[in-house]
Amino acid sequence: MVSYPNGTKKNKKCPNSKNFANRGMTLEAMINHTNEYYLDLNLANIHKKPTPITIVKVDYPSRDKAKITEAYFKIPSTTDYNGVYRGKAIDFEAKECKSKTSFPLALIHPHQIKHLDNVLYHQAVAFILLRFTYYDETYYIEAKKVVAFYYNSSRKSLSYKWVKENGYLIPFSLTPPIDYLKVIDKLYFQEEIKWLLKN
Repeated sequence: MVSYPNGTKKNKKCPNSKNFANRGMTLEAMINHTNEYYLDLNLANIHKKPTPITIVKVDYPSRDKAKITEAYFKIPSTTDYNGVYRGKAIDFEAKECKSKTSFPLALIHPHQIKHLDNVLYHQAVAFILLRFTYYDETYYIEAKKVVAFYYNSSRKSLSYKWVKENGYLIPFSLTPPIDYLKVIDKLYFQEEIKWLLKN
């Protein structure tokens, strides 16, 4: 059993969502596959962050079959992924939701909003990859827009309409499944890419 600092386990998916492994890969699996693709081609170095835990109890049925039976997270996690691309720090959170209409902001914890705000201050590329499983759509949303919404809006969710208007739809492909670097190129490196194409 793994417990969070406050003793409860948080589910990062929307209420009533379910594992849709029978419909294909989860968002995390698609991102991990994408990141491996980027690393193999030496395009970017981005990884899922390991969450530090304190091991409390281990069962040893045999020497080679040790099993952790109780552990606690040392500190609340920040965001899911970080790394580097074209000399820029990359930091992002990944969420998936089954709702047709909105994504509850309660699924992004206050310390994660604070972390995203902080990495933006230090000029990192920060964003959220949000997948609406009902529509089979994944969106890249700039962290600055989510942070501003979180602090300045009385609404407690990002509507599907808001996400469509403020995010960038990432078309699914086989290799890589979620090519989010194309959005980063468009937002941060457009002039550099134009120059490279000309020369």
